[in-house]
Amino acid sequence: MIEEQGRVVAVEAGAVWVETLRKSTCSSCAVKAGCGQGLLDQLGAGGRRGYVRALTDLRVEVGDAVVIGVREDLLVRGSLLVYLVPLLGLFAAGVLAEQLGLSEPLVIFSALLGLFVACLAVRWRSRHTAGDPALQPVVLRVLLAGAAVAS
Repeated sequence: MIEEQGRVVAVEAGAVWVETLRKSTCSSCAVKAGCGQGLLDQLGAGGRRGYVRALTDLRVEVGDAVVIGVREDLLVRGSLLVYLVPLLGLFAAGVLAEQLGLSEPLVIFSALLGLFVACLAVRWRSRHTAGDPALQPVVLRVLLAGAAVAS
């Protein structure tokens, strides 16, 4: 389970909205000088706050510090879906257009069309499964008042 601390900003029936602070590990990285993420962190873009809807059956109130979690396998499957499927669409459409003997501009256009269609498929799949409780983050525990997340 991948865990993250946050603060409850809104409560719904069976769920809460949690504000988390996105952290960067650039201060401990050896290649921070040549990294785009390190540059964004220096410019102040790395400290943005994120809002996550997490399911819970615990009794929580606005302002409570909580730990939310997501299963590792969901993260891996989601990463494969978001990154690998569009690339496969791009390559498959390009190779198919090449095998059909189309000219180079049409092969490029076909590859981009394959990428676009694959991205639409990923978007459709994510919207279709967005309401599935098995795929949602959950509140694992409520932290003590002294362990509250700094605002």
